[in-house]
Amino acid sequence: MNGRTLRRLGLILGVIILLATPLLVFPPYQPLPATGPHAVATARATYTDESRVEQYSDTGAKRRVNVAFWYPQAAPRGERFPLVVFSHGGLGTETSNESLFFELASHGYVVASIGHPTHTLWTRGEDGRTTIVSREYFGELQREDAKTDRQQSYRYYQKWMAARTDDINFVIDTILAKAAGGAGGAGGVYVLVDGAKIGVMGHSLGGSAALAMPRQRDDIDAVIALEAPFLYDIIGVEKGEFLWLDAAYPAPVLNIYSDSSWSHLAEWPQYARNAALLSDASGTAISLHLPGAGHFSLTDLALASPLLTRLLEGGPPTQGRAGYLRAVNQACLELFDRYLKDAAAS
Repeated sequence: MNGRTLRRLGLILGVIILLATPLLVFPPYQPLPATGPHAVATARATYTDESRVEQYSDTGAKRRVNVAFWYPQAAPRGERFPLVVFSHGGLGTETSNESLFFELASHGYVVASIGHPTHTLWTRGEDGRTTIVSREYFGELQREDAKTDRQQSYRYYQKWMAARTDDINFVIDTILAKAAGGAGGAGGVYVLVDGAKIGVMGHSLGGSAALAMPRQRDDIDAVIALEAPFLYDIIGVEKGEFLWLDAAYPAPVLNIYSDSSWSHLAEWPQYARNAALLSDASGTAISLHLPGAGHFSLTDLALASPLLTRLLEGGPPTQGRAGYLRAVNQACLELFDRYLKDAAAS
């Protein structure tokens, strides 16, 4: 997500709070029907990281990370499924791509979507406690502008990536430990996890965090980023320009773009690595442009709030919302099938 989009989002959210009712902006909706052979179950869990305190808080409270699961229901005893961990966008929620989660789970994946504390619009724990977005973090998102102040942007990127990647590492490690120990809870999801097959994905800022994970751990088999820059690969600023990590990307990756960014990859400084990968010939770095809609149409916000999506994207999509999301879901399923299930490339 770029700074201009975030500033527009801040203004629109303010207007919503003042003038609109939640039912008008977020009417009831149903995720897209899944196409796989498995019925899908859901569960929630809250993990407390005793080694960290909540970001943007001076209370010293330990960091509590909420996780929502989608997984095959009534699977045969002993069957295991690849784990896919999702990180939401800069102001998203753990249900931001629910249609995608249902689709993956119906095709034999355990999906764990993280509600990053203070980075999410809201998230509710097992005990009913609700955490909302931090005002300080929201202000950082609005102030960040890589075109005018790369040094400030770099400081924000470092801060945001540290929080996000620590959450993802903590969640993966917790799930793997529970799976290895045969733990109960969370609807029995842990016994379904194949810890030898792990994918990570995310939207916008969450996609940037997902892109960082193969740099930090060697058990990530594939990555999908829904319109996200390689922020973790920015290692400094010199003479007013970003410095980039000089190392090949270590995992298969699919970068999906909407019309919001596709024509700007070469001009937005934080997307320089994305632009470079457009000409990658390795076959393990795929760049896919889905024309006809914008940044938020890559998420279920397009279904949950067509009005808000239209306001954020400056107009109506030229592609049907459901059809657009189906294209996203199909591309993600094909990538994970190829690298997490060893399915032949089509």
